[in-house]
Amino acid sequence: MNFLLVFALAGASPSASAIEDVQVASIAEAASELRPTLKTGTLLVSEGNCLAVRVYTQSPFTHVAAVIRRDGRPFVYDAANGVGARCQTLENYLRTQSPNQLHVFQPARPLNSNQQKRFAGWLDGQLGRPYAVAHHLSGERGNGLHCAEYVTEALGNSGLIKVKNPAKVSPASLVKGITIHNVYSQTETVHIIAPTPEPTLPSTWYGQAWHCTKTCTATCMTKFRTCVLCQ
Repeated sequence: MNFLLVFALAGASPSASAIEDVQVASIAEAASELRPTLKTGTLLVSEGNCLAVRVYTQSPFTHVAAVIRRDGRPFVYDAANGVGARCQTLENYLRTQSPNQLHVFQPARPLNSNQQKRFAGWLDGQLGRPYAVAHHLSGERGNGLHCAEYVTEALGNSGLIKVKNPAKVSPASLVKGITIHNVYSQTETVHIIAPTPEPTLPSTWYGQAWHCTKTCTATCMTKFRTCVLCQ
């Protein structure tokens, strides 16, 4: 994939801080870990199971979202299949997105008041816009937008980057651009690994067979939905 971002932010210095690696056992623990560190301008990049994105971009990054902090609380903006551009609390975002791993990227320099206003203004102004990804291949603009396009345009509107074609940007190419040009740096990776409970099996053989059939079918459908339908 051609890399299509041109960066104009001058004077940003690279961060030498180490990336914190954290493992949690639930969405609630992930939210508790992340909540204090998220600020306006923070980006959340997910590693998920969507095969279409992983194969096309040759990257494990499948989704990107932006954070606005209001009244001490982080709100997460993203564009998702089936719902379009939306704003959620951190807890709801983690619950609906269900990432395997979440990578936290912070601006090399905190956004000033004008940048924050323009960043939030763009994100708020696009709420309700439908989701679309087919135009990522052609680069043509349309009524819909995808997650990387949504976040890229917000960054461009705030003056952090200049973009040739936001529709052609993927989560992977966005991460590549903002890090190699020192506009952002990764500060944390959160692994959400929920413990698997021991199943309580029915006492009869046919009950056990039915339980195993239901469990296998539900697991397969979940995998199909996340890997193929990207939901």
